[in-house]
Amino acid sequence: MTEIDFYSGGDRLPIACRLVAKAIRKGLKVLIYTSDAAMMDRIDKLLWTFAPTDFVPHCRADDKLADVTPVILSHSANKLPHDEVLLNLDVDTPAFFSRFHRLIEITGTTSEDTQAARKRYRFYQDRGYEIRHHKLGTV
Repeated sequence: MTEIDFYSGGDRLPIACRLVAKAIRKGLKVLIYTSDAAMMDRIDKLLWTFAPTDFVPHCRADDKLADVTPVILSHSANKLPHDEVLLNLDVDTPAFFSRFHRLIEITGTTSEDTQAARKRYRFYQDRGYEIRHHKLGTV
């Protein structure tokens, strides 16, 4: 069963970058998912610049290097090169989340982000998933 972790209390994208960097230091592969093209562009740029000492090798799912790159950015379920860690930046629950060993959800600071995260939390909870919650500062 997929392990689910919710992180809350801060800006979603910097938290996402820190969590992705931590995962690849542990040798894990991460798929970052969002259906929002603007969000995809923002996380792509931020992964290059968020920390001067962390290099996060990443590419889009349709890139020819996707099979050998530890962090993949995707907006669709059509091509998923691995099933280790899914970091969801979408407002909805990805239909394919259960194929991953671990799912990371990040609650943003806006009321819209919070409401969407609560909806996703209830979705997982109603289906019997154990959910771990981490408050910002314990990442």
